[in-house]
Amino acid sequence: MNKPAKLFIAGLSVFLITLLLSLIRPGTSTAPDFQSITSVQGLEEVTIEIPAGASGSDIGLILFNNGVIKSSQAYFRVAVGDLRSEKVAPGAHRLTLKISAQQALDQLLDPARIPNLIKINEGMWKSEIQSALKSYGFTNAQIKDAFSKVLLPKGFSDSEGLLFPAQYSFAEGTPALQAIQEIVDRFSREPQAKELLKGGKKYSPLKLLIIASIVQAEGDTKDFPKVARVIYNRLAIDMPLQMDSTVHFIKKVRGEIFLSRNSTLLSSPYNTYRRYGLPPGPIGSPGSAAIAAALNPAPGDWLYFITVAPGDTRFTSSIDEFNTWKVLYTKNRKAGAFN
Repeated sequence: MNKPAKLFIAGLSVFLITLLLSLIRPGTSTAPDFQSITSVQGLEEVTIEIPAGASGSDIGLILFNNGVIKSSQAYFRVAVGDLRSEKVAPGAHRLTLKISAQQALDQLLDPARIPNLIKINEGMWKSEIQSALKSYGFTNAQIKDAFSKVLLPKGFSDSEGLLFPAQYSFAEGTPALQAIQEIVDRFSREPQAKELLKGGKKYSPLKLLIIASIVQAEGDTKDFPKVARVIYNRLAIDMPLQMDSTVHFIKKVRGEIFLSRNSTLLSSPYNTYRRYGLPPGPIGSPGSAAIAAALNPAPGDWLYFITVAPGDTRFTSSIDEFNTWKVLYTKNRKAGAFN
């Protein structure tokens, strides 16, 4: 091949790569897209079906073929730049025709546009999810039978923690087992969960999931990596975790800031005030951010943390500093700061 031909092929390759990157890089796409519409009230709509396991490109093509968006690439670009796209539920969705890709994603995530919606929030307990399934229309017997037959990832014997937080909608007549299996399989497809299921040098996938579930229950998203580090630091020196969230899981209570002394004395393998090490299982369903924190905790020597006021969680390695902050927390709690 002569030199000019080689240069032409090399130049063409660079052009094609640049074009591909422009399609997937948020904010730089030249993919055709409709203008955002201020009000969609009264405009023509269509109901589409998102199959289980559909990728961002799959969804983009479905939207384009149904006249919702101007190009599938426009939706794919938006999906790549918006982590909420991971929570698009399978099943039926009602969307406005000829809207922007961003509006299409917003409508896909709008519960009011999803008939027969099952919504699993980050940190939900299996018992709460069972109640949501019952509200959806399944009977207690169907739910119990389905959970006894659902296939779980290797190394797990119970589905607690494996019911991935997202919005789910299923076609009419879908059996309970198929619905629950999809919720579990959704966990296995998530990028962070895939890493968790590989396990680590010191911790099995089950233990990593337990840690992620505690992280989810204990902190704000911004504090997740620090909370994870506190857990690892305590485990490393055989210090009891003493996590309020594990006691809340035993008592099945939410929204309580204050934990009584009697509660810390409850006899349960999940009581991390009385028992050393991790509880025997997860205490809820962690989302991607909590799983990521369990896999990649922040560096630090912290052993204690406390939320002294809403949005103000502090971390320290000093018991004296922790006790000082605890006084401030008590003062703020009695003043109604957490109401």
